[in-house]
Amino acid sequence: MKDMKMLEARNISKRFGGLMALEDVNISVAQGEIVGLIGANGAGKTTLFNVISGTYAPTSGRILFKGREITGMRPHEICRRGLVRTFQVVKPFRNMTVLRNVMAGKLFGKDRVKNLEYAREEALKILEFVGLAQKAHVLARGLGLADHKRLELARSLAADPELLLLDEALAGLTPTETVEAMEIVRKIHEKLQITILMVEHVMKAVTGLCSRIVVLHYGRKIAEGTPKEIAENPEVVEAYLGESIEA
Repeated sequence: MKDMKMLEARNISKRFGGLMALEDVNISVAQGEIVGLIGANGAGKTTLFNVISGTYAPTSGRILFKGREITGMRPHEICRRGLVRTFQVVKPFRNMTVLRNVMAGKLFGKDRVKNLEYAREEALKILEFVGLAQKAHVLARGLGLADHKRLELARSLAADPELLLLDEALAGLTPTETVEAMEIVRKIHEKLQITILMVEHVMKAVTGLCSRIVVLHYGRKIAEGTPKEIAENPEVVEAYLGESIEA
């Protein structure tokens, strides 16, 4: 049901000393949506993710997940409710294999699986899903950037999310790798039926995947709408896009 609000961030502000990183931001994500969150560097996108996922407590405002208050909860508590995030700078357990990295997600994520063999089987299925099965026994430190991104997705999927926050999952990829990563995100949404809120600078991915886009500028929400509406919004073009884009 796409009209049910899975996530609501209400009047979120976050201050760091004298810096107001977020000011009165409202954003919601309905069940079944892919929503894009865009803005220039320093706009407050990752800060908003950190507030939603519990890394930072908001200075003011409330976060609701599936209608229940999660404001001020710890990240692991939020994760175990089914709200899971990835990180812009991927930090796997470098000296563990790809498989064991994903198993950790099953063992300590939402389901807190106790059976090691079951965790292994489920991790292998996830690696197959993201295209990393052939590298299951490679140490994470031996992966290239594209495979690091896939591993980050696999680890997040192992935690069994209902809502997935993707923080620049496509950053730094080649055009071919970007297309492949977009297809994985599309599969996560369509086949696993996971709702997605994604921060991304690759506009091809944002317009190709998202039904709705929210724009932040210096910590404030300046626009929200369909990819076509955002591409034609003069304030967004001036603040972020630089020129009109094709949606």
